[in-house]
Amino acid sequence: MTNLKIAVILGSTRPGRNGEAVANWVLTKAKERADADYELIDLLDYPLPHLDEAVPASRGAYTSDHTKAWSAKIREFDGYIFVTPEYNHSTSGVLKNAIDYLYAEWNNKAAAFVSYGSLGGTRAIEHLRAIASELQLAHVRQQLSFSLFTDFENFSAFKPSPVHDDAAAVLFDQLESWARALTSVRS
Repeated sequence: MTNLKIAVILGSTRPGRNGEAVANWVLTKAKERADADYELIDLLDYPLPHLDEAVPASRGAYTSDHTKAWSAKIREFDGYIFVTPEYNHSTSGVLKNAIDYLYAEWNNKAAAFVSYGSLGGTRAIEHLRAIASELQLAHVRQQLSFSLFTDFENFSAFKPSPVHDDAAAVLFDQLESWARALTSVRS
């Protein structure tokens, strides 16, 4: 049985972003696992303009090279961990835009969510859950939410509480289980 491929998608491109440290922490924890290969996908490396495809993503008729490159990258994976900040009680605009570019590439795959913000970013996750459901992206129950007050020193240096280690293990277990189960749905 081949290893699953799971992307850790860093959903912020903001200068001085806290998300990079969070995503790297997630990736470090994920790399300790044996049943899946995890890869960081930084949206800085995929500079997508505001959605500029004339045809809805559900048709898959992409015309722009940036969309085709994004599609090819996302298509590689069996599952995703979305690392999102909470901006104005929701996810970041850049992450929402990147998700909206595609449709079939997300279908019948698994997703998990990691957030950070003043209230742990939980409202951003709730919005992402609704978006994932529309994309036929099966999202797992376990999530990780990091508070700017308790998991960051001076709101910028990421120092997660050890309590998150056990929660991360559950998140990975659930995500890998669902991702593996959905491979049969896609075949």
